[in-house]
Amino acid sequence: MTREIEIRLSGSGGQGLILSAKMLSAALAAEGLNVAQSQSYEPTSRGGLSRSDLVVSDGEVDYPLVTALDYLVILDQVAVSASTSILKPDAVVIIDSGRVESPPRGTFSCYSFPLTEIARKAGSSRVANIVALGAMIGVGGPCGRESVAQAVADKAPRGFRDLNVKAFAEGLRLGEDMAAGSELQNRSAPNRPVGNPG
Repeated sequence: MTREIEIRLSGSGGQGLILSAKMLSAALAAEGLNVAQSQSYEPTSRGGLSRSDLVVSDGEVDYPLVTALDYLVILDQVAVSASTSILKPDAVVIIDSGRVESPPRGTFSCYSFPLTEIARKAGSSRVANIVALGAMIGVGGPCGRESVAQAVADKAPRGFRDLNVKAFAEGLRLGEDMAAGSELQNRSAPNRPVGNPG
């Protein structure tokens, strides 16, 4: 039976969402999956709503646009309302706690991380998108960590490879630590959505 996964990386212009989506797409393809990628952004190059979507399938992708998200990354408050209505009840949402004051609420799992702050400590706030990618994989993302780590190294802009690799590793650690804590939380409160702020 064909299985599809829908992913959206969202935020504001200039946050590198298309690059991180290309990295994730390459990782998924390396694992033998078919990927359709699309993007949308407002005319303002920085500050306007921006998003990059992936539809992933172990068979042929029937429809290339997202309609029911399994994974959502939100790097800026401006992107919250654009995606909440198409989140699946069991979706995984990753938000930047420093830039998203009012996260989406629902039955899905919402994980809040200081992504921009971690990126800044790693060397530049401009790699918050890569930290987010690592966090998503760490909490149980759509493909293996090795595949994404390789894609990040391969597709990082020239001269910024080491910074991107470091940012991914930092995000991965954040996500894995959160996932380990959530597993313990689930054992004591199995009916409570893990990490949900609502």
